[in-house]
Amino acid sequence: MSRCVFQAGFRFSVINNKWPGFEAVFHGFDVNAILSLTPEEWEEIGNDARIVRMQRNIRAVRANAQFIEDMAFEHGGIGRLIADWPENDLIGLLTLLKKRGSRLGGNTGQRFLRNIGKDSFILSCEVMQCLRACGLEIGNQPASQRDLKRIQQQFDRWRDETGLPYSHLSKIAACSIG
Repeated sequence: MSRCVFQAGFRFSVINNKWPGFEAVFHGFDVNAILSLTPEEWEEIGNDARIVRMQRNIRAVRANAQFIEDMAFEHGGIGRLIADWPENDLIGLLTLLKKRGSRLGGNTGQRFLRNIGKDSFILSCEVMQCLRACGLEIGNQPASQRDLKRIQQQFDRWRDETGLPYSHLSKIAACSIG
């Protein structure tokens, strides 16, 4: 989750090269350790050269640790929540990540789900072009529930027609345009 947040709008290679530093600074991303850090420790983290010192993303680590803790309390764990989420409501899961998590909207939440193995689509520029080329009337940056519902329905139709998972379908869509 944190890797996706820090990679957003950044060169992936920079974050990947510094990742051992991130793991050290954030105590291996242990939720309990992160939630027990003092304000003074957070200030030290904000100045630590082993990581990319983007304050909003550093604050997102704490907020997302709390989100994970909340999901554990409410659903028995974030892994269980994500695994049990209905396949035909991926948009609902992405909405939950955006609303309850920190900096997990847009492609960041989509990449997070893909990275942890959840069958999901990624709405890249190319995928959006493909969807519009197929006749789907949606905006360039889908944010409205109407547009997101149409996108979900189109991916559901493709999945039903082909038997392929969402991840394959979005890759095919991305490669089929331009």
